[in-house]
Amino acid sequence: MTAIFVSADWLHEHYAEESVQVLDARMLPPGQEAVRDITAEYLAGHLPDAPFFDIEALSDHSSPYPHMMPRAERFAVAMRELGVHSEKHLVVYDEGSLFSAPRAWWMLRAFGVEQVSILSGGLQGWKAAGLPLATGPVTQPEGEFDAIYDETQVKRLTDVLLISHEGGAQIVDARAANRFKAEVDEPRPGLHRGHIPHSLNVPWNDLVANGTLKPEAELRAIFARAGVRLDEPVVASCGSGVTAAVVILALTALGARNVTLYDGSWGEWGSRDDLPIEKP
Repeated sequence: MTAIFVSADWLHEHYAEESVQVLDARMLPPGQEAVRDITAEYLAGHLPDAPFFDIEALSDHSSPYPHMMPRAERFAVAMRELGVHSEKHLVVYDEGSLFSAPRAWWMLRAFGVEQVSILSGGLQGWKAAGLPLATGPVTQPEGEFDAIYDETQVKRLTDVLLISHEGGAQIVDARAANRFKAEVDEPRPGLHRGHIPHSLNVPWNDLVANGTLKPEAELRAIFARAGVRLDEPVVASCGSGVTAAVVILALTALGARNVTLYDGSWGEWGSRDDLPIEKP
């Protein structure tokens, strides 16, 4: 089984191998779009030959909700254009916060890529190790990419509504506690405060330290404190389906099997006036 994480040293050692390909999956947290240009930041410094896996651009733009999964054909075309090969060992990274690389890891796996890892420490860790960077756009020959979408990885609103009413799985919300508890406004305008009834809160950044997951014992303790049982199904949710993938990553690292993602997340649920909302 492919390792969830690879170290900067491992990647540097294997960088020239034909079977390894690196993707830059950095992304801006909501609310920072007005003050930062993520494409310009990518062009100013990225790992050599790493195309920009732009989660924003790779979303379904026909949906009113942010970061919804694209259709398999569209994703495959986009990957081929980036020069990505689905048979290679793909290594994804973000700025070093572990904010967005798990979403790229999850998307690639959901579209059938068998070998995907995350660069531990991300761009920050790579820089700290004094390893080389490149600037400017990356152009690669067209890749060979077959997207085989596993729709069982994704839950839709009707699924989550049923689970919230009747059980059958645990809904785990990765948003910050003050958002989950309806103490602050959502960073995206127009959304209600609160959370899906009967959901549990495990803020994604509680699971992360230094651009990687916390040690296994700490992760187990965090989930246990939140009331999450690792041997029962989990549906992960968050603001827009991005940091929910951190919860999926952590649960996968702990050996949990039946873990899916509510792709609409609070961006969908919290925008509606006809759904139940819990406010502590």
